[in-house]
Amino acid sequence: MAVPQQTAEPASAAAEASRRPRRRRSFGGRNLAFWYFVGPFLLGLLIFTYIPVGWSTYLSFFDARNTVTPAAEDFVGFDNFVTMFSDANFRRSLITFTVFSAIIVPLTFAGSLGLALAVNKVPIMQAFFRSVFFLPFACSYVVASLVWKMSIFTGVRYGMVNTVLGWFGIESIPWLFGNSPPWFWLVIATLRLWIQCGFYMILFIAALQQIPVHLYEAAYVDGAKPGWQTFWHITLPQLRATSVAVLMLVLIQAYQAFDEFYNLLPNNGNVPYARTPLIYLYNTALGTVQDMGRGSAGALILALLIAIVTLLQGKILGFGKPEGR
Repeated sequence: MAVPQQTAEPASAAAEASRRPRRRRSFGGRNLAFWYFVGPFLLGLLIFTYIPVGWSTYLSFFDARNTVTPAAEDFVGFDNFVTMFSDANFRRSLITFTVFSAIIVPLTFAGSLGLALAVNKVPIMQAFFRSVFFLPFACSYVVASLVWKMSIFTGVRYGMVNTVLGWFGIESIPWLFGNSPPWFWLVIATLRLWIQCGFYMILFIAALQQIPVHLYEAAYVDGAKPGWQTFWHITLPQLRATSVAVLMLVLIQAYQAFDEFYNLLPNNGNVPYARTPLIYLYNTALGTVQDMGRGSAGALILALLIAIVTLLQGKILGFGKPEGR
């Protein structure tokens, strides 16, 4: 008696299904590997960022002098915020570095974009030039500040800049003091440009290499001249997303300036003519008074100001829009 063929098909299907690897529904496999890689980062983010920010917010509502664990009777509400807003020195530090940001942001943007365009057109040794310009970014601000202070802009006639000026009969300039004109801004601006431009140059080079070549070919066919026309109508619009990201990062870093001012200027940067918000908050929270409540309130005000300015900048410049639109 012949056996129907239908009985063989389910058997083969069952055998094939039994040989297939079963998906793991337990906490393992790819899920476990994911947490192995992401877990340490999330733990560090929680310990070193979220918990300090939350505790700083808590301290900002207390009269926390010389302590980080204030008692309940030390609750002062929004008095610390009112005190910080009414402090002329704190307001002056915010205004001063808003002006500083307005200067350093366009200079860094133009310098890094110019370096990217130049290096991207170099026919040979591009990797060498990228490494050379990026290398200062790997140097800490403390080390770079000491090099600037002790070798280049030392303020005595044996410094490199004053030596060059002496060749032309120009007297030595005390660069790092609040004289008139304020030459220390030149020292700080050149230091920051030297450190930052190489990093943002790499970002622009990566964006330039993603621009389709056929756009330039079509522009040449339509009669566009190489140079300014193609840069303005093709290159720059295609760099919109990268440009906005660079501007936002440079602006945030400008408001967070601390190391170069602390190491370059007299009295560890605590000078009225160029006091950064972070140095002012550092001296308020960790100085002789150690007022953690006021320092935390000022830190929250500064963080809120950076967030508002960044969001406005992103809104105006079109952060998140596709390239070329």
